[in-house]
Amino acid sequence: MAKSSFDSSRFFTTACNFEGSLILVAALLGWFAGINPFADLYFSEQALFYGIVGTVPLFIFFFALEQINIPSIRKIRSLLVDTLGSGLKTCHWTDIFFLAAIAGFSEELLFRGLIQPWIEASWGIAAGLIGSNIIFGLVHAVTPLYALLATLIGIYLGLAMDFGGERNLMTPMIIHGLYDFLAFLMIMKSFRRGSE
Repeated sequence: MAKSSFDSSRFFTTACNFEGSLILVAALLGWFAGINPFADLYFSEQALFYGIVGTVPLFIFFFALEQINIPSIRKIRSLLVDTLGSGLKTCHWTDIFFLAAIAGFSEELLFRGLIQPWIEASWGIAAGLIGSNIIFGLVHAVTPLYALLATLIGIYLGLAMDFGGERNLMTPMIIHGLYDFLAFLMIMKSFRRGSE
């Protein structure tokens, strides 16, 4: 197995700090753009329900990709296991849950809470949905296929913000966080299985 570029003992802290810094980036860019990224974030039982249920299709998609044995998918799987797996291998499930929650909150705040409405304000709803998620895909571009998959997942998350007829950022935050949590657990399990 390839040696990871991450130091396992510092991975959790570095990842949490990076993801947490995106909250500050969203707030500063929002101030600059005159957009409050928190404007559409509020607790509702409906958003909680949609968030939990909305995670299921994404996780089924992730699990299906785990079963596909083609070179481009194997490359993504190998990159994720080799880089994230070594960092996650010593983490307790509560640490992984915390990291996933921070990632779901901060990335959704930046991309769906700020960038999507920022683009929508100038070019309309469709442009906001597509444009913000092209950017989302590009920042997740570990491979070209992964960038495309991240773009499509981002579009799903952007649409999820409007599930139920009222815009609520809580829905994609829950989907993103729960999806990351389940994916991180599977990546960690794959890494441990490969290092036995």
